[in-house]
Order: sequence, then C-alpha cells, then structure tokens
Amino acid sequence: MNKTELLKRISNLSVWKKGDQRAPHKPLLILFALGQWQLTGQRHFLYVNVKPKLVELLTEFGPKRKSYHPEQPFVRLERDGIWELDKSILMSDSFNKSLIDYHVSGGFTEEVYQLLESDGALLDQIANSLLEQHFPETLHNEILQSVGLQLIYYRRRKRNPEFREKVLSAYQYQCAICGFQVKLNQQLIGLEAAHIKWHNIGGPDTEENGLALCALHHNLFDRGVFAVSHDYKIHVSEHAIGKGSFNDFVKRYDKRLICKPKQKNYLPSEEFIHWHLKEVYKGDIENML
Repeated sequence: MNKTELLKRISNLSVWKKGDQRAPHKPLLILFALGQWQLTGQRHFLYVNVKPKLVELLTEFGPKRKSYHPEQPFVRLERDGIWELDKSILMSDSFNKSLIDYHVSGGFTEEVYQLLESDGALLDQIANSLLEQHFPETLHNEILQSVGLQLIYYRRRKRNPEFREKVLSAYQYQCAICGFQVKLNQQLIGLEAAHIKWHNIGGPDTEENGLALCALHHNLFDRGVFAVSHDYKIHVSEHAIGKGSFNDFVKRYDKRLICKPKQKNYLPSEEFIHWHLKEVYKGDIENML
C-alpha cells in the first residue's frame, strides 16, 4: 500500500448506512487512534481501556441514540484494510463481550504506521479528509481537541458563497435566533449561513436548508444544543446547562419562534428539520416529530 491507496481507503470507508442516518463510528475511532499515536506513540489499544473514551466521542459528536456501540468500528475497521486486531473475533453480535473477555487489542496495521512515519503531512491529510467528509466545520476544532490531535495544516472546505448570500438575504441579514447583526465598514461580522441538514450528508445549498445564525448559535445548532421544530419554534435541549450568560444567550429562546425569513418559500423544509432532530439534536424529540 502507498500513500495514495491509503488516502483512498480513508475516503471510501465502509461506513454503515441506513438512509441518511449518521454513523461516525469509524471516523472517530481513526481520529482517536491518530491522536494517541501523535501524543504518546501508542500503536495498539486494549479495547477495554479505550471503550469509555470511544463512547464519550460517539455521545458528543454522533447522533443521539439509546445505546452506543464502540465495539462495532473496533472490529469492523479491519475490513477496510488499515486496522488489525491481535486476536480473531467471530463476526457475531457479541463483539463487546468477546473484546473484553479475550483482552483484545487493536490498532493500525504496520504498513499504515510506516506510511505515517515516512510522510509528515499524511496525518494531517487523513484527519482533514475525515473531518470534511463526516462533520461540519463548526465541530472540527472540538473534535481535534477531544482526540488530542494537533494539525500543522488544517484545510477548510470551500464554501459556496452563493449559499451564504442567499440565506443571509432571506433572513434579512440577522440571526434567526437572537436577531444579531453587526457591520464594520458595511461588512457583516459574525453572521453565518448554517446548513440544517449538513452539506457533507447531502444537504443542498438552498434557502429552505439554511438558517442565518450568529457564530455562537451556529456552533450550538451543529452541536445539537437546540433545534428548530416543524412549527418553527426553538427547542433547547433539557441536557444543556450553563452559567453566566447561558440564560441570556440560550435558554431564554426556548419555545420561541425563530425570526422567520421574508418569504414563506424560504422557511426551513420539514424534511431537513426532521433530519436535524433525528441526527443532531441532543434533546427529547418524542413530542416534536
């Protein structure tokens, strides 16, 4: 395997798919393993020791689920030709028990580590590829910090300038949550066009898939701290807590209507609202769907 082949395998990971549901298990495991190698030089990891951290990553950066299964990527990443286990595991539903009972370790193959050591830019390229493909830009720094990765070169995805202009114009150049608007020399500062259904999941660059949000509310929206329901009300997760200005900047907007766009056909689409509620929002959605 050479560098090109490795990057191709990273780009074409066999990620579990069911419709447009998110499954960031393998990307998060790879980023974690890269972070550990960069920080400590550790190459293989005893599953029972890293399981809590993997659950934490899935809880924080994956969709809300009744249970999380870090054992699945730990075993199934072998199929992608970049990961290995030190003991064989039968392909069954009891991966978690087997990995713990048999003290199984996993890590990148020796071939992968040789490539990483011979090319100082490769780690950055792998990390950038995973972040771009599976997460919005607002989460990239938090993910990197959580896995302990420091990149020399961080590549920002090229944004569609027309999408930003269309969405900001639709919302009359103010945050749909708090009404924030600041200009300096006629240039808008801190106001962004957020995708409701993430662009890397197939969300289109259209007004009905966009919200004009200040930088703070954009980050909180992508983290699932709040969502917008089908009746265009703001719902703050019951799990979100804070101090200081939390009530002023977040909690006070709970159950309020968004600042609606100037034209009805620019209102958020039910399809995209539904996706965000199911795949991003960290609160209770039983009475919202």
